Amino acid sequence: MQIKGAVAVVTGGAQGLGLAIANHLSSLGAVVVVADRNEVALACLPEHLERQQMDVTQPEQAKAAVAEILTRHGHLDILVNNAGVIFSEPFVNILNPAGIMHDYHRFRDSMTVNLDSVFIVTSAVVEQMVKRRTKGAIVNISSISAGGNEGQTAYSAAKAGVNAMTVTWSKELGRLGIRCNAVAPGFIGTESTRVALKESVLKHIQANTPLRRLGDAHEVAQAVAALLENDFINGVVLNVNGGLTI
Repeated sequence: MQIKGAVAVVTGGAQGLGLAIANHLSSLGAVVVVADRNEVALACLPEHLERQQMDVTQPEQAKAAVAEILTRHGHLDILVNNAGVIFSEPFVNILNPAGIMHDYHRFRDSMTVNLDSVFIVTSAVVEQMVKRRTKGAIVNISSISAGGNEGQTAYSAAKAGVNAMTVTWSKELGRLGIRCNAVAPGFIGTESTRVALKESVLKHIQANTPLRRLGDAHEVAQAVAALLENDFINGVVLNVNGGLTI
């Protein structure tokens, strides 16, 4: 796929990793629409990025947002499902006798924002791609945690689900000319990562990464672009983690 001239939607793109992806695709010539529920962050976006207010967990909002984008541009070629929230909670917490087990409602909330949202937005976009016979491409942002990360039952389960949907959709949609891949970042030096993990944990991660550092958001954005540009890559979950899982 030629990124230049394509219309791309990046969910959760108003800040952090999503913003890096949006900026990179824009630098390659794409028309980039940032879809985010954070109106304050959307208002702070640079002028070269379009704004689209949307809660990715609400199917009707997703459909309405896609319709608006199509009204403005006439086509939608790329979807990057980036929206999500890192969430950590041990399955068993013996230091909290009053709530020793992982809270089910927090589990469901994490699954909704990290897994259901990918289904919801992709469904809205693919419906229109199929109706318009668009040869499109989808990139889902997964995580190294999809392999199972201690203290992240909900988040790991959600990202494992994202990987499974990625492969399933690549098989179903490939025959329609729509490719689906995923990027699974390791530990990236974003604000959300530093909020979610203690400094001692981050130092341990860096020490066990062959490249001895955290990743940069731009490096993940480059991986997204690589998957979009190569028309014979389909159904791949691309690890971008500095060799941490070798």
